[in-house]
Amino acid sequence: MKTKLLIVIGVATATGLYADTPIQLSLVPDIALYPRTTTVTGLSLNIWGENPQMSLHIGLVNGSTGDSGGLSWGPINYSDSFRGVQLGWVNVSKENFSGWQQGYINVSQGTFTGLQSGLVNVSEDTTGLQLGVVNYAEKLKGVQIGLVNLAMNNPCFTELPDKLAPGFPILNWSF
Repeated sequence: MKTKLLIVIGVATATGLYADTPIQLSLVPDIALYPRTTTVTGLSLNIWGENPQMSLHIGLVNGSTGDSGGLSWGPINYSDSFRGVQLGWVNVSKENFSGWQQGYINVSQGTFTGLQSGLVNVSEDTTGLQLGVVNYAEKLKGVQIGLVNLAMNNPCFTELPDKLAPGFPILNWSF
């Protein structure tokens, strides 16, 4: 695991050397090498950072604004639209997310395509897999695996209270 992480950091750093913003250092969004409106294409090291990104973000709080992508690794990761991987305790995407969210709590308030894995996974519109203890999707086109799985577009929901099973333990799906 450590070797894979070092390879990812090395590749991201090496490719960032040829980028317009090879490195971003941020204490808070307004105290950083580059303004929060600058797109970071290299390595970003943050206490709390908030930029559009196409890079590797490592920090305590990683914010990705606009249409961003890459890898965000830290306790808290949030984004507008994101393509890539968010690894943290809490991962939140406001609009579109495509990729993998791994954390204790994963939330996608818009369209989610990919894999959410953690204790609690919540999504507005999911295409893919939710793997967790509690999985919730307003609209599911895929599979949920966990103790509590709720897909609100499941036909059983429209026929409540006559029909139960608004969700299923262990496995739920909707296509």
